[in-house]
Amino acid sequence: MSGEAYWLPIIFIFLMGLAVLIYAVLDGFDLGVGILMPMGRTESRNTLFASIGPFWDANETWLVLAVGILLIAFPSAHSQILGTLYLPAFFLLFGLILRGVAFDFRAKAHADYQNRWDRCFKAGSLIASLAQGYMLGIYVTGFDGGALSTAFGVLSAICVTAAYAFIGACWLVRKTEGELQLWAAKRACLTAILMIVGLVSVSAVNPLLSPEVFDKWFTLPQALLLLLIPFMCAVLFVVLFIYLRHFPYENDFDSWVPFACAIGIFVLSFQALAYSYFPYVIPGEITIWEAASAPESLKFILVGALFVLPTILTYTFFVYRIFGGKAQALTYGD
Repeated sequence: MSGEAYWLPIIFIFLMGLAVLIYAVLDGFDLGVGILMPMGRTESRNTLFASIGPFWDANETWLVLAVGILLIAFPSAHSQILGTLYLPAFFLLFGLILRGVAFDFRAKAHADYQNRWDRCFKAGSLIASLAQGYMLGIYVTGFDGGALSTAFGVLSAICVTAAYAFIGACWLVRKTEGELQLWAAKRACLTAILMIVGLVSVSAVNPLLSPEVFDKWFTLPQALLLLLIPFMCAVLFVVLFIYLRHFPYENDFDSWVPFACAIGIFVLSFQALAYSYFPYVIPGEITIWEAASAPESLKFILVGALFVLPTILTYTFFVYRIFGGKAQALTYGD
């Protein structure tokens, strides 16, 4: 295998993984805000919508980028993945569309109908999160199709939904004030516990489902180094609970801490997942080199990616910088 044929698939799987990770963090928190939406408090809901309003639509760009890289760089894997997961992919798209319609229509609806659109936004967030988690669970089992694979998909759906609710609550601690911020802090503690249960469950089941994953994690000496990942996750959870235990602080001291801890936990969890299944683009079946497009095609695509990726990153940075303050309740004219 030539140097280009070896390294180009690695570069593209890294870019795709980066897009998936950024999507999980950014769209994860606004999906989490939708999941946590309090239906009995109109003013609080307006503030929650304001906290994600400038960001949520652009966050989904990273999902489009990841799927685009999969389609162009690994076409055979793309057809097999979406061909097998067409039903949960339908529910994912349905949930995302429902969220988008509800977000826009609630601003134009009469006050009597706003509650209905808010419920649609909450339902769309929950459907999209569950669908993503189920797709992840089925994917890591190598599309086994059996009862065990389906059960793991359901477990993964619940865990991913809890993770999104967790990072969403941490985002709200950063973006809100007063009573609503206290409400978000309590939700952050609760969902953090759920996420811990989910991480432990998935970490225990994954090695049992795949002998290769078991060997990667429990063979010396690399097992000693890999222990740093769960250790660092535990440290971040401890920091989070200590911070929230003494919450609130004067002058909103370090309200970014919970969200920073959540990002760190997401990054570490993604690193563990990536290490477990690399170099497969479909676990146990197709490696990145077997699924990759021709090196000539990958080189051409890479030129475009070197322009597109920095553009999206720059735009994302400026949006989050410009709208980095506290969210204020939305108001709509008659």
